[in-house]
Amino acid sequence: MASQILVIVSFLAISCSLAAAGIEPGPLQDFCVADPTSSACLDPKLVKPDNFFSGGFHVPGNTSNPSGSSVTSASVAQIPGLNTLGLTLIRFDFAHGGLVTPHIHPRASEILTVLEGSLLVGFVSSSPENRLFSKVLEQGDVFVFPIGLAHFLSNAGNGTAAAIASLNSQNPGFIAIPSNIFGTNPPIGDDVLAKAYNVDKSIVEKLRAQFHS
Repeated sequence: MASQILVIVSFLAISCSLAAAGIEPGPLQDFCVADPTSSACLDPKLVKPDNFFSGGFHVPGNTSNPSGSSVTSASVAQIPGLNTLGLTLIRFDFAHGGLVTPHIHPRASEILTVLEGSLLVGFVSSSPENRLFSKVLEQGDVFVFPIGLAHFLSNAGNGTAAAIASLNSQNPGFIAIPSNIFGTNPPIGDDVLAKAYNVDKSIVEKLRAQFHS
């Protein structure tokens, strides 16, 4: 009886340790390919290799826009086989001076690899430190953006640039900070933003006009 109690106690201790370490139980199936017609998994008998495939990542995106950048995703929307695997892949392309505006992924960390060109990247720690961690990356360099922290990417070279990033969520979310503040619908009150940024209301109106054309 004493040995049985010891085994049970040991099992509970191991289980608690695993839970504290954040280790989740393994999946109960090999895959769960997203079924576009329902919220259930596609019948495994109907799954094909193309459900795990997406092409075209070698093709640069269109950077002819005000930000001078483009974002091409390979998420569960493009690769149904990614469903439940907690992964998203992104390609960034930059024209000269191109920028991916400061933004947040509320549900994912991001690891970035530069394919070509030079990128100035950075993220900001949470308050009260608000510390900027920034670095110029060259081809082959890798940088990590922790989950939930504001970060940005900017072309720091004289030509074009490109990078690929992986995020550990199939739905990382994207909150662009400027439009999230000044592009809301309905708008955040002028009094609130003027006081928050310590500026005149006329400046708030000019900034809001950039996102409400």
